[in-house]
Amino acid sequence: MGTHEHVILVNDHGTAIGTAEKYAAHTSHTPLHLAFSCWLFNDKGETLVTRRAMSKKAWPGIWTNSVCGHPQQGETLEQAMIRRCRYEVGTEIAGIAPVAPAFRYRETDPSGIVENEICPVFAARAVSDLVINRDEVMEHQWVKLEALLGALEATPWAFSPWMVMEARAAREALLHFAANAKQ
Repeated sequence: MGTHEHVILVNDHGTAIGTAEKYAAHTSHTPLHLAFSCWLFNDKGETLVTRRAMSKKAWPGIWTNSVCGHPQQGETLEQAMIRRCRYEVGTEIAGIAPVAPAFRYRETDPSGIVENEICPVFAARAVSDLVINRDEVMEHQWVKLEALLGALEATPWAFSPWMVMEARAAREALLHFAANAKQ
């Protein structure tokens, strides 16, 4: 799936200005493009952290939030999240809620690959068992959000930079979502 996807190129205002093949677009000069980030929660209010597969072009092997991806042309962010949650961690999701809708970042990984995204952040409930795609995720763990937020502050270098920034931007909204996810 990865090399056949594209990214939607956007200007500084988020207006689509074209597309580029996803793998080819991610270089040391990655153009600004549209993405999304999703934090999944279970019925215990725990969030899913994943460790990116070593085959990933940017930040291989780094711990990050549940699922990230890029919407395709003609696809809403919600449709893209559903598709990527099925593909990466094999779960169905419900209760999708924005937690940092204006999030944007630009970061460079140790190999020089740049992420440059307008990347709205969402929370959702995982409503089926996980079936991990090892081409995407090498490890995963359900964790208490409060403990994760503490770890992100204490050791930000151990996690993806976007996850650290998202947690700061959406802390209260994520805590609220986690509390309401408990059954």
